[in-house]
Amino acid sequence: MNKYLLLVLCLTTRLAYADAAKNEWQNTSLSDAIIEKIQAAKYDYKKCVSDEMQKSGYQQIDTRNATDAIMKQCETILAKMREVYTKAEVPDVIADRHLKQMRMQTTREVLQGMMFSAASRKTPGQ
Repeated sequence: MNKYLLLVLCLTTRLAYADAAKNEWQNTSLSDAIIEKIQAAKYDYKKCVSDEMQKSGYQQIDTRNATDAIMKQCETILAKMREVYTKAEVPDVIADRHLKQMRMQTTREVLQGMMFSAASRKTPGQ
């Protein structure tokens, strides 16, 4: 009985290592032109967010709602960046992970900026 159990365990560990090799990082290479397009799209995204933050309408509403509205206004630019990734044949998982990371980081920065702006508008007596 113990021999069979040992044999089964050995086979399953061998199969587990075979699956791990399939999931290893496969290095991709992007040309300088593609990297420049990605950086240009990232700049356009940050510029859109910055321009939206400057609008006075967002100063009147709750900072979380304002942040959400700002991010939704600039979502189309992220779609353009995804197109650049798709044309460069970057795997969808990697492209989506990078876009999600950028979206989350920018959302945090916008929320922090909106909260700082709201706090600076309030007078000390309130």
